[in-house]
Amino acid sequence: MPEGHSIHRLARQFTDVFAGERLAVSSPQGPFRDGAALLDGRVLLGASAHGKQLFLHVEGGLVLRVHLGLYGAWEFGGDETFTGASSIGAPRRVGEREAADDGAARHSAAPPPPRGAVRARLVSAHGWADLRGASTCTVEAEAEARAARDRLGPDPLAGPGPDWWEEEPAGGEEFARRLTRRRTPVSRLLMDQTVVAGIGNVYRAELLFRARLDPTTPGAALSEDQAHALWADAARAMAQGVRDGRIITTDPSGWPGGPLQLPEPEDAHYVYRRQGRDCRVCGAPVVLGEEAGRKLYWCTTCQS
Repeated sequence: MPEGHSIHRLARQFTDVFAGERLAVSSPQGPFRDGAALLDGRVLLGASAHGKQLFLHVEGGLVLRVHLGLYGAWEFGGDETFTGASSIGAPRRVGEREAADDGAARHSAAPPPPRGAVRARLVSAHGWADLRGASTCTVEAEAEARAARDRLGPDPLAGPGPDWWEEEPAGGEEFARRLTRRRTPVSRLLMDQTVVAGIGNVYRAELLFRARLDPTTPGAALSEDQAHALWADAARAMAQGVRDGRIITTDPSGWPGGPLQLPEPEDAHYVYRRQGRDCRVCGAPVVLGEEAGRKLYWCTTCQS
């Protein structure tokens, strides 16, 4: 499932490409036909993200709220003014790396004929976006969208912008309160979107390793300082994901090409999908377990 950094990148791309543009909205597949009719012909005012939810704000007080789920993705294209990724979403389909702009095939203001199950299509004078496979795609009033956002926990990427923070970003106090009041294992709490919004399986494993926390530790056993440190590290790591377009959590000093060359996927993580391989820090084998039906990777030595 795409994690929070990808959704914030989507919000950036929609704002860059479509904000201020009047959109033709359709549903080539059909099920979103009524929602598309509500949006068709309206101007996109801007886009925002909170956790794994994308909000497209449209004139008239309407919001298109999208949750990509496990298989959702947006595909983009446009004329020579279009810049950015041509696809963002579903790691199983496009890989951890976003699909980059692939030249002439995407440099046309007119979208190609729909291929497969296109749930929603947005077209402006200079670009287009196709949505496939999303678990949620709904048109809501601003108040409804705000209520959906308010049901989520704080987002480490919320605030002045997705960049490196010198101080702890807003939301740390609320995160610490929600994390430390429960005896649920911290590995499960980090995946609970009502505790913290945007963290998925990759960031969960990597943040726990970076904090040297045993995944089974109850949230209530963490100190306030530990909770705040975990929040600040989540903000740093996810901000890097926004910047780079992929999840990289290892120390740049250990990258094979040096700190100025992003590592290949096999060198991007400490423990995620490295079961049976040596821990990069202590040499003990990384283990694979399960927490609430999701795979969990950790080092039993570093995280004891």
